[in-house]
Amino acid sequence: MQSVFTGPVYVVRDNIDTDQIIPAQYLTLVPTIPDEYEKLGSYAMCGLPDSLYPTRFVKDGQVDSEYPIIVGGRNFGCGSSREHAPIALGSANAKVVLAESFARIFFRNCVATGELYPCECVDRLCDILTTGDVVTVDLDANTVKVQGTGKTYQFKPLGDVRPVVDAGGLFNYARQTGMIPAQS
Repeated sequence: MQSVFTGPVYVVRDNIDTDQIIPAQYLTLVPTIPDEYEKLGSYAMCGLPDSLYPTRFVKDGQVDSEYPIIVGGRNFGCGSSREHAPIALGSANAKVVLAESFARIFFRNCVATGELYPCECVDRLCDILTTGDVVTVDLDANTVKVQGTGKTYQFKPLGDVRPVVDAGGLFNYARQTGMIPAQS
């Protein structure tokens, strides 16, 4: 499994809710249908106000984001309980969300779907980084290294969550560990 991710970050602030991550009108898309899964990613973060976030997470006409790492503040993923939120971000090629704290249900949906690594930062990285800064996230060392400055920041270990996300979600993990029979 990949444990190191390098790329530009997309920085957001506090209380980014699931309506901003994936607005309700796109919840009719079914993530288990490949074409609709891809389309879901094209709408990721489109609910963010243009006035605060003039750089879009997914550029118009694209289906993938150039930002594999999202940096947020407190309470990332608050609001409605929709598994479409981490799925949309994962579909857009996001791999890691570094936030000061997560809404519990969003964190659980990241793990259950296996789409994203939800990493809780020790420092308020959304005040330190700006969109486009390149970082390296090392899940084994629990570090974020900023390429431009060489500074390294810590995040809390993922613990028992990590193997579930590594496996691609709860059902895959349960199959791999023998909790439920493998599909034939």
